[in-house]
Amino acid sequence: MSLVKQLLLAICLFLLIAFSGSFLVSVENSRDQLQTQLRSHAQDAATALGLSLTPHVEDPAMIELMVSSIFDSGYFASIRVVAIADGQVLVERTRSLDETRAPGWFVRLVNLEAQGGDALIMRGWQQFARVEVLSHPQFALNRLWDSALGTLGWLLLCGVISALLGALLLKRQLRPLLAMADQAEAITRREYRTLPRVPRTPELRHVVLAMNQMVGKLKNLFEQEAAQTELYRRQAYHDSLTDLPNRLAFEHGLQAALTPGETPDGFLLAMRLGNLNQLNQTLGAARTDAILQAMAVPLQAIQAAHPTWLCCRSRGGEFLVLAPGSQLEDIQALAGQLATQASSLEDLISQVEHQPIALGIAGYRPGDGNAQVLSRMDQALAESSTAGERIKPGYRPADAGQIVDTAHGWRTLLSEAIEQRRFVLHFQPAMGGQDQTQVLHHKLLVRLPDAQGQLMSAGQFLPWIERLGLAGAFDQCMLSMALAHLDKHPGALALSITADTLHNPEQRQRLSQQLDKHNGAHYLTLEIDARYLQNSQDVGKLAADLKASGCQLALQHFGRQLSLIGELALIGLAYLKIESSFIRDLDQAPEKHLYLEALVKTAQRIDLPLIAEQVQTKGEIQALISLGIEAMQGRALAEPASWQEQAG
Repeated sequence: MSLVKQLLLAICLFLLIAFSGSFLVSVENSRDQLQTQLRSHAQDAATALGLSLTPHVEDPAMIELMVSSIFDSGYFASIRVVAIADGQVLVERTRSLDETRAPGWFVRLVNLEAQGGDALIMRGWQQFARVEVLSHPQFALNRLWDSALGTLGWLLLCGVISALLGALLLKRQLRPLLAMADQAEAITRREYRTLPRVPRTPELRHVVLAMNQMVGKLKNLFEQEAAQTELYRRQAYHDSLTDLPNRLAFEHGLQAALTPGETPDGFLLAMRLGNLNQLNQTLGAARTDAILQAMAVPLQAIQAAHPTWLCCRSRGGEFLVLAPGSQLEDIQALAGQLATQASSLEDLISQVEHQPIALGIAGYRPGDGNAQVLSRMDQALAESSTAGERIKPGYRPADAGQIVDTAHGWRTLLSEAIEQRRFVLHFQPAMGGQDQTQVLHHKLLVRLPDAQGQLMSAGQFLPWIERLGLAGAFDQCMLSMALAHLDKHPGALALSITADTLHNPEQRQRLSQQLDKHNGAHYLTLEIDARYLQNSQDVGKLAADLKASGCQLALQHFGRQLSLIGELALIGLAYLKIESSFIRDLDQAPEKHLYLEALVKTAQRIDLPLIAEQVQTKGEIQALISLGIEAMQGRALAEPASWQEQAG
């Protein structure tokens, strides 16, 4: 029973007790007084009637008339005139004692008896007759009944007012408790919220402050652990001089970019500072380091502008930009900007005879080997080095394989595919590494038929969708196709959405409206590319928009954003998918274990599931299980296939 109902019940019991006690005390105090009044009333009437009848003792008609007149004008139960000599009743008028507004149970409870009085009628000096008058208790009973009703009505009014005020006051006092209950439930959902409003009631104030303090400490603990884990990552994968990712990070990123599957084609842009030892001897270590830091500044800006790219310092004076999904004209323009900025380093130019900076562009495709791509890069750098005084980037393309080679062709192909929903849906299960019968969900992977009917993977056309401004329409199309699939095959399904939808309020609103209209939205989890996260605000807004539909939110390609995990814990994400570069050849790369172990511990403390993505080998599966990551997705567990093939 709720506290409000208990309060109402207590008020009702109190009113019943108060009314009963008040009524009993009132009856006991009034009974004797009323009986005395009734007796006096009867005696006065008898005396007055006796005196009035004395002159008319010889006139029976007058006696009867006067008795009737008195009887009809007062509250009497009976009046009778009895002869003294023989006891004969000369005149008698009576009225029933049941004539009253009060109910029978009330009359019996009060037990107010009729009171009588008498007087003599004289004939000269002789006693002729006796007048006997019995007062009717009707008047007293009616007064008592009216008084009881008035008391009851007043107490009921007070009770209703007290109940309303009590309920309002109780609800107001319980509001902090309800907020604390929501706060505790939010903690179970990995949402660590503090209560902004602290109640004035000392007891509740103490509890709320204690809860806020606990949540604050938990949040600080997770942020500290996340910061420590991020420190491990930076120590392993960052160059301390330039604050760029190091050679190890580049090798992992290149290996992941060349993995066949969903990854796009791209380019590798290299900038190499030659004669580094000569510069170091001529300028000194401090000035040489300053030049390297100056060369890293534009790369830091490029990394911020392109979160999916990887800008790093490989070794010595060599800087690399791994640009998946980029186009040659963009990379050439970027190389021109780097050449212009590098030429402005006057200290460097003045100390050497020839231009010491070389730029090279090498194309790559998923499936290429690391050595093959690096060989193209070295050849491109060699071309740049022999270009004379002016910095001119060399170029080595990837092997031919581009299906559509113009922006107009891509726009036509993609626009028609979106309008006609010509995309083909493939699915890949996310499951347990040890128990591969346990399917957590199916990831929706989209394919696009080309002019020859061959299916292109998402990595081949998604960069063009974003480049041509079709990301919002593509997300709407994919969501419609996913919901249509759920109509036929309900079950947990994950769908990636683009950064355009994440950062565009209108797109988020259209997305949530589309989900609100569908009953199967609670089966769906939308995955966001974590590399596009600068803060958690847009993710929080999208999560709030999706909450009503039951659709969940998750992050994919997570790994470089651990500093945000404290904020992400407040949102209530369904899971995190670890970026494939941290997974690739995990069984052969022990240097990756420390960071992943710290990531697993941090995620476990906030009860946030981790899923490894793009797992390619059995060795990676065993290494992930040994680290405590038992949920995974990739070709080592199941190849992407149509739903019919998955079901079969």
